[in-house]
Amino acid sequence: MTTHSNPLASAPQTPAPDVAAKTAATVALGWLHTAKFLTTAPQLHFLPTLDLPEIAFVGRSNAGKSTCINTLTQQKQLAFASKKPGRTQHINLFSLGKQGVTDAVLADLPGYGYAAVPKQDKIRWQQVMANYLVTRENLKAIVLMCDPRHGLTELDEILLDVVRPRVEDGLKFLVILTKADKLTRVEQTKALSIMRLQAGGGEVRLFSATKRQGIDEVATLLWQWAHPASPVAA
Repeated sequence: MTTHSNPLASAPQTPAPDVAAKTAATVALGWLHTAKFLTTAPQLHFLPTLDLPEIAFVGRSNAGKSTCINTLTQQKQLAFASKKPGRTQHINLFSLGKQGVTDAVLADLPGYGYAAVPKQDKIRWQQVMANYLVTRENLKAIVLMCDPRHGLTELDEILLDVVRPRVEDGLKFLVILTKADKLTRVEQTKALSIMRLQAGGGEVRLFSATKRQGIDEVATLLWQWAHPASPVAA
């Protein structure tokens, strides 16, 4: 009896999209887990001059920024969440890179907009953040935290206006809608649609540390932005 072999059986198989995505996320999360404290600076001129890709995390106090950073890096206390929001007024840098070789930097900027902070301090930090976002030469991406239950605040919109020219010139921009587990599915869809209109061409992702939502997607995006020449980023 003659048997016929299936010519497709021996052909190399392309990984299914979900498998490829999971592999990329594993690489990205492993990279983020290498985060280590690098330095802290109360003013811009204290920041070291670096030629590594820098990704800045910004957001209103209580928007979940520290929780997001700690979740992505799988470290419970990397980003310090003060019991008194608005009191942490330093730019904190964290190095990233496997085998002890730093290949990117995370910048954690102070939370803004907390009512109990004196007005002078608010104004000073708005100026420091604006100057950082406009002048930091190695800045490659900005990640804005937003609680979708409250939407963009006036300060968030000011920040968007500040960074818009750099985003138009190619700076990567991501809005993370934190605490997504507090919303229904319908509310999540609506929040995504609204924020995509407001983000000016930036990426938007839902995120929940509690429900582990959006972690793989955000991690992969950050890894790709820091390694644009890598084949895994394709």
